[in-house]
Amino acid sequence: MIVGNGPVDAGAAPLIDAADLVIRFNGSRNFGAAGRRTDIIAVCNTGRPGAQMLADPAWRDSEAVSRTAEIWSVRDPDKFADLKPQLAVSHPELDDFCDDYTDGFATFATANGKRHRIIHRNVHEALDASLLALGAEPYVVPSSGMVVIEALLSDPDHADDTIILAGFGHSGWDGHPFDAERRLVDRYIASGRVMRLIPLFASSLAQGT
Repeated sequence: MIVGNGPVDAGAAPLIDAADLVIRFNGSRNFGAAGRRTDIIAVCNTGRPGAQMLADPAWRDSEAVSRTAEIWSVRDPDKFADLKPQLAVSHPELDDFCDDYTDGFATFATANGKRHRIIHRNVHEALDASLLALGAEPYVVPSSGMVVIEALLSDPDHADDTIILAGFGHSGWDGHPFDAERRLVDRYIASGRVMRLIPLFASSLAQGT
C-alpha cells in the first residue's frame, strides 16, 4: 500500500493495515483514518518541508515515525544540486527549494534504529521522461508520491507485488504535474501494475471475494 495524504474511504483503515508493506509520506496527515501500520515514511528531504520536519518534535515523536522501520529521502541530493542553478533562473522565488537536509534524515534514522534510503536520481529522470511523453505542462519536479510509485515499479524486488494506492487525489502544489501524473497512474493501472483502493474494491476485499 502506498498511502498519500489525501482522504481515504471509510473502512479503508483495516485494509491498509492488513497490507504486507505500507508507505506513507511526510507528516502522514491521514494517519488513523488511513490505518496505522507504517513500514516506510518517504520524506521531502529538501527545502522548507525537510527543514520543518527535522526541527519539529511533533513530527519526530509522532506515532507514524515511531512505527516506521525506514525513512526514504525522495530527492537525490546530486539531482537537486544540479537543479538549483536552473531554478534560480526559472523560479527565483524558490531560492531555498534545493537546500538539502538528507544528512539530517539519515542521522535521525540511524539514531532511532531505522534504515535510510535515498531514491536515486535515475528514478526521477525516468519519471520526467514518462511525464513529458504524456504531455506534461512545464513543472518544477514530480510529486513525492509519484517518485515512490516509480521507484517501486522499477525495482526488480517488487516486480511481483500488487501495488495499491490510497489517499491519492493528484492535486496540490502547482509545481507538480498532477494532471500528467494522473494519466501516468491510469496507464499503470491499465497495464495491471497498480490498483487504486476504491470503495468497490475495498468492499470486495472485506467480503473475501
